[in-house]
Amino acid sequence: MGFMSGEERALAAALSRLGYANPFLPERIEAERAALGPAFVHADRVWSVRADRTVQNPNIARLGERAAALAATLRERLAAGAEPAASDRGLYEDVVLYLLYTRYENDLFDLVVQPADASDAGRRVPFYEKFRADCQHFLDLPGAPLPGRQEPGHLFASLFQVRRAFHHIFWHIIGGSMSMARLRAAVWQSVFTHDMRRYRRALYERKDDVTTLIVGPSGTGKEVVARAIGLSRYIPFDARTQRFAARFGDLFHPLNLSALSPTLIESELFGHRRGAFTGALQDRAGWLETCEPFGTVFLDEIGDADPAIQVKLLRVLQARTFQRLGDTKPLLFRGKIMAATNRDLAREIQAGRFREDFYYRLCSDIIATPSLAEQLRESPDELPNLILFLARRLVGDAEAPALADEVPAWIEAHLGPSYPWPGNVRELEQCVRNVLIRGEYRPPTARDGGPAEDLAAALRAGALTAEQLLARYCALVYAETRSYQETARRLGLDRRTVKSKVFQYGTEGR
Repeated sequence: MGFMSGEERALAAALSRLGYANPFLPERIEAERAALGPAFVHADRVWSVRADRTVQNPNIARLGERAAALAATLRERLAAGAEPAASDRGLYEDVVLYLLYTRYENDLFDLVVQPADASDAGRRVPFYEKFRADCQHFLDLPGAPLPGRQEPGHLFASLFQVRRAFHHIFWHIIGGSMSMARLRAAVWQSVFTHDMRRYRRALYERKDDVTTLIVGPSGTGKEVVARAIGLSRYIPFDARTQRFAARFGDLFHPLNLSALSPTLIESELFGHRRGAFTGALQDRAGWLETCEPFGTVFLDEIGDADPAIQVKLLRVLQARTFQRLGDTKPLLFRGKIMAATNRDLAREIQAGRFREDFYYRLCSDIIATPSLAEQLRESPDELPNLILFLARRLVGDAEAPALADEVPAWIEAHLGPSYPWPGNVRELEQCVRNVLIRGEYRPPTARDGGPAEDLAAALRAGALTAEQLLARYCALVYAETRSYQETARRLGLDRRTVKSKVFQYGTEGR
């Protein structure tokens, strides 16, 4: 008999595919079926959270058992002097890597959910010595060099990254529709690329220059996607001290650009010297300066960024350098930048509001988040699962089932199955909260004719004072831009004036 029988080789090949497959695509399920044969238990088309079940994938335990048995058998043959072909050596190595992941999956999970104390630069990992011993047992065999052999410390860091990424994607990007499966798969690919072998060999240290842009309607979870990516970056592990180089929970820095004036945005991003502007009483480092080498700065609502800020950010993306406000000393940005917008950037570029050269530095990795209406068109039965998940997060496991029964009943009776959910998952969450507190949810209703037609009718009737006209026009433009700064730019007004007029219209006349 050779190094592997035909049946063993088929199992090894299936485990190899499992180890490097995108876990959120149907290919993962097909690889499970190939590895388990008749023992495969069919559950869903894709791997997603189901709030109504505790065991999310019943095949995982069986796959771990088969990987352990096959690795032990093949290791014995190698130790006895077997000389397999290079392709079989590669399969053996992949089986061992799959075994190592399953063997330490729970220990790695504990590192994810139990972060180190703030005073610790990274806790010592006590089970690393056992991991290293397993690596030596299976991978350091005399006379049996393996094609992809890497140091145990790097393997340990790689498996921890995989465990973190799966946790943050699987448990936070929720939905059983194919559009959500594609979103989870896209996020996984954003972290590891489409070729995970190449990523593990060489790209894990080179992803800083890849900027991720997340696009999609408001309320579709763009920041959830960004956080999953930012918390899943590769963090080196020092085998000598048995510590990671950083705590992953400290590495994500979000900033909402639409919520701040341009000066405050620049100060938050780039920092400032004392006296750089009114109120700058002391030197201050910005997020780009304090961001760690493995960290991520997330710029939400990038479509609202002032053109001057776009120019400065373009320089950061091109040269990875910047300066504090009021200073000329160049500083180096060492992390990764992510951005998100609900705007049509192609239209913004055409209108001259968004720089084309800046866009082409942002678009190396684009992820689109689907609307809730799109998800429900694909999977109408998904709504109860989402509601149960939101209910558990809101009231806990004990009270969630009752609330999760109450909310769909109210929706069916008052909104109907065709309600479009214009606010997406954010609106659904508020619906759950409203039903919890008041026993009902009343979505905003459109005014007859819409605000533009109402304003035109009031003008034709001569029914507005000059003050009321300005307030209503400011509110109309703001409803389209959702940015005081952009509204002020379009109307040639001060941002504070726009804000006061929008508030005036909201309190006086609607």
